[in-house]
Amino acid sequence: MVAHIKWISPSHPQNNHSFDNSLQAEILEPAIEGTLNVLRSCKRNPSLKRVILTSSSSTLRVRDDFDSNIPLDESSWSSVELCERLQIWYALSKTLAEKAAWEFCNGNGIDLITVLPSFVIGPSLSPDLCSTATDVLGLLTGESEKFHWHGRMGYVHIDDVALSHILVYEDETAGGRYLCSSIVLDNDELASFLSQRYPSLPIPKRFEQLRRPYYEFNTSRLERLGFKFKPIQEMFDDCIASLVEQGHLSSFSLAIN
Repeated sequence: MVAHIKWISPSHPQNNHSFDNSLQAEILEPAIEGTLNVLRSCKRNPSLKRVILTSSSSTLRVRDDFDSNIPLDESSWSSVELCERLQIWYALSKTLAEKAAWEFCNGNGIDLITVLPSFVIGPSLSPDLCSTATDVLGLLTGESEKFHWHGRMGYVHIDDVALSHILVYEDETAGGRYLCSSIVLDNDELASFLSQRYPSLPIPKRFEQLRRPYYEFNTSRLERLGFKFKPIQEMFDDCIASLVEQGHLSSFSLAIN
């Protein structure tokens, strides 16, 4: 079984100045209880052999105590205290939900594997864009305010996220957590790449620098299973083609180098 629990976000999480009971009910409880409800159903199925849970790379990178010279891997966990202090509710909800999943599955004999994707890029099946796709569309059309907050970020093709789930489900030797990310870039690095590859789009040249720690990802666990990631060029080529096809982006303004 493969499970993805959708995160329920408030309208403007970055504007919340304190963590109160309403945020607890709106963010954390749906993430944790939604995950546990699925796993309770799994427990009732005696023929179930393995559960693959979609988590997030945010569950391992929100820390202030790591060596930036050593890439982060699956042994790392985000700091709950730091998430609360900096009001990073998405990472907090994902971290607590995954920890709850591991505790439940370890206590009930369920073979759990978690996949930790970074920022997912690629074609969208639905014409109604999710928040991730909306942020990318804004970046491609010159609206940098939302994307500015991302800072340094890992990126992965949506096809790789799907294929990694299939791989760890089918490979009998797989187990534990798997970081799924092709590349890590600062906003300025991403903007430079995009503006060179798509010169006709009004992509911002630079972003305001955020004081966030430098990090890289170590994805060798997944790669040792034979996995190969698609490059960032393919991620954004496929993403932009989808946005054009669905009418979100004009094909007349698009040229690819």
